[in-house]
Amino acid sequence: MKHIFNKGTSERTLLLLHGTGGDEHDLVPIADMIDPDASVLSVRGNVDENGMNRFFRRLREGVFDEEDLVFRTKELYDFIDKAATDYNVDKKQMIAVGYSNGANIAGSLLYHYDKPLQGAVLLHPMVPRRGIDLPSMTKLPVFIGAGANDPICPPEETKELYDNLEKAGASVNLYWANQGHQLTRDEITEAKAWYDHAIKGE
Repeated sequence: MKHIFNKGTSERTLLLLHGTGGDEHDLVPIADMIDPDASVLSVRGNVDENGMNRFFRRLREGVFDEEDLVFRTKELYDFIDKAATDYNVDKKQMIAVGYSNGANIAGSLLYHYDKPLQGAVLLHPMVPRRGIDLPSMTKLPVFIGAGANDPICPPEETKELYDNLEKAGASVNLYWANQGHQLTRDEITEAKAWYDHAIKGE
């Protein structure tokens, strides 16, 4: 998968996963705001939707191609494994930061694999899949940033994801911004405060 890697000064690595139409450069400034000491592994989705990069196909707005989602989730999981070896980083100290489509593939990693990450910052995510048993996520730290007026990811969707993760044992922090689907500075500030406490233990 196309990606960029920037070596940090700490043992932590931020796995950056962009939104629809983005690329591996989009979230790098946000990574610097959340944890400037961490290494950065920022990945470009392999799916092309009318010239827009995505991590998996969808049938239409809000409806995922589940078969492709499962395939692409494994593709990303395998890539993370290889990248951790190639760049000599500790996979157990890797935290996903995903926005929109990137948050959905990060959520899918949590749904399909046993604690594949140390934690996750999911910005405007949807429920990746329904009707499957989730692995144990006991005390897995997850931050969800949501927009109260998000037309793509309505509040009911966010609450369902929150409930699913919490029932699986995750320690979930949900922040509501009075916004739509766009990222806000307040959201990132809240994510950093959560990260400093939940991941860094400050």
